[in-house]
Amino acid sequence: MINLLMLFMLLLERLGLIMVLAFLLVNDRFFRQLIQERSKREKVILILIFALFVVIANLTGIEISGNEKLIERPVLPMLSHTDSLANTRTLVITAASLVGGPFVGTCVGLIGGVHRYIQGNFSDAFYILGCALVGLIIGKVADRIKGSQLFPSNKEIALLGIFAELIQMTFIGFFNNWNLVRLIIVPMVLLNSIGVTLFMSILKTYLSNERQLKAVQTKDVLDLTNATLPYLRQGLSLKSAQKVCEIIMSHTNFDAVGLTDTVNVLAHVGVASDHHIAGQAVITDLSKQVIASGQKQLAYTKEQIACPNHACQLQSAIVVPLKINEKTIGTLKMYLTDPSKLTQLEGNLAEGLAQIFSGQLAIGIAEEQTKLANNAEIRALQAQINPHFFFNTINTISALMRFDVDKARQALLELSNFFRTSLKGGQEKEVSLEQEKSHVDSFMSIENLRFPGRYQLTYQIDVPLSVKLPPFCLQVMVENAIKHAFKDRKHDNWIKVEVKKLADEEMFLVKVSDNGSGIKQEVLERIGREVITESSGTGSALVNLNQRLINLYGSQSQLNFTTSETGTSVETKIPIKGVIE
Repeated sequence: MINLLMLFMLLLERLGLIMVLAFLLVNDRFFRQLIQERSKREKVILILIFALFVVIANLTGIEISGNEKLIERPVLPMLSHTDSLANTRTLVITAASLVGGPFVGTCVGLIGGVHRYIQGNFSDAFYILGCALVGLIIGKVADRIKGSQLFPSNKEIALLGIFAELIQMTFIGFFNNWNLVRLIIVPMVLLNSIGVTLFMSILKTYLSNERQLKAVQTKDVLDLTNATLPYLRQGLSLKSAQKVCEIIMSHTNFDAVGLTDTVNVLAHVGVASDHHIAGQAVITDLSKQVIASGQKQLAYTKEQIACPNHACQLQSAIVVPLKINEKTIGTLKMYLTDPSKLTQLEGNLAEGLAQIFSGQLAIGIAEEQTKLANNAEIRALQAQINPHFFFNTINTISALMRFDVDKARQALLELSNFFRTSLKGGQEKEVSLEQEKSHVDSFMSIENLRFPGRYQLTYQIDVPLSVKLPPFCLQVMVENAIKHAFKDRKHDNWIKVEVKKLADEEMFLVKVSDNGSGIKQEVLERIGREVITESSGTGSALVNLNQRLINLYGSQSQLNFTTSETGTSVETKIPIKGVIE
């Protein structure tokens, strides 16, 4: 009669062997990645791994003789026709199904069943079908009940372990011996259920710890990114590099951190800062190799770092290139005084930081180039305004000189005053409302000298005269009204300038209205957005102004026109705080 307690204890020993192998397996990052991918390649590798396990389970089983005695041998390469085998094969097949899915489970079951068939001197072929069905059924059921999770719960895994062994016992009973099933079913079911639960618990614990570690590392990287962004966007300089290195030191466990460009050390914080000095040439061979090759380098010894200072305490290092558009512009260096602390984790952290820092530097350069381009465009647009007004004024003075020299002289003085202030304002992206109002007054003085009493200009200003707006903003809108609103009308032509703060907004409204004849609908849709060739004048000044407003403040400040037969108004909204940075 089989000693069930002895059988159970012997099977626990075999289970211990499988658990040791499982522990070694789940410690391997490559195996953990295989589990989460489940592509064809990964499934093939999982089948090979679990096939090895299932063969080991067969070879290390407990032999049960025909007269129901336990025969303990270290390895069982072959069995007699009359003997049976108690082992952990079903446990391995169940684990394979849970880890790799029904395809992996079925393949591992087939391999285990075929090996058991060969091991039993080509008897008991039912094991081939039975083991394959265990893999297929458990894999299908597990995939169905796990939902969005990677694996079923531990309770569900334990029940699946019991179910898998019951399937195997059913095949043994039908095709071999029900008496044997009654004798071994309890220890075998318990073994499979406990074993597969332990195996999956070990695996889930490692995966959970790895996710937590990644989450912590991700948070550290995000904190570092947030803290270093303002400095890296300034570019690689001695000042910004020093701040970045200090921040990295405060967030990590490295003993020293450095940044270089392609020639000099920009900053070095921590151990060995007495001879790794900012502003001096890069001295370590390791850093020079990274700058030359553009590839990450790890050093596990002082000799690999190759610092010419023999008293240097730095014993291991990670040096990662900083790149913009695939061109190496510098290096990020992280050092440790204890080589044993340099692990894959530190290497991944350094590489991730270097990629983020490279991106931040690239963004900083792109922003600076965009800002310079915008400034250049604004300067070019501003330069177009002065000639536009200048030639109109010269024409006015030329006409005045024919019949009133004194008025022409006064107009020249007004023109001189206008250009004196415009030259000053033309160097700025914004001027004060007071300065802009002075421009308009000079402009209107010249127009009224030529056409006395034709135009009436009024102001309604409810904001401080210190608020900022683009130079020539009011002048262009007022000039446009004079040129286009009134046609040949000589009297009762009024223009109103309103400047007021908008409620609940950090913006103020600039509005110029007239009582002219309005704008044709087909022209209204294009005015301020494109040059209009079919009307008197091209409207290029308004296009110019509209573009400057958008460049300075964004699309919220573009010109808006409203018109009717009784007049037209043009308005823009300008942030009180001024230019967008």
